Amino acid sequence: MSHENEAKIKHEAKEDRGPGDLTLLTEQYKEDLFKYQQREAEYIKTENQLKGTKQIVIQMSGTIKELHTQNENFQAEIARLKEEIQLLEMQIKK
Repeated sequence: MSHENEAKIKHEAKEDRGPGDLTLLTEQYKEDLFKYQQREAEYIKTENQLKGTKQIVIQMSGTIKELHTQNENFQAEIARLKEEIQLLEMQIKK
């Protein structure tokens, strides 16, 4: 039996039962529960991705701050070396 035929038979069987039929209510509950579980799984997946992304951003922020500090230190060292070069050039000219 094909999936379409099986689904059609299930649908027709549901229509034959009244809204108070316990098997119908159980099936509806199972379907609703399955949909809820899918949404919950998607929520957990998204939350985990968000936490992972947040951790990456925090790490990158720390790295950027560290690189910025190193850059400032290098700029200061370059300035110091330029001054030293100028002093040496002046000593050579004398």
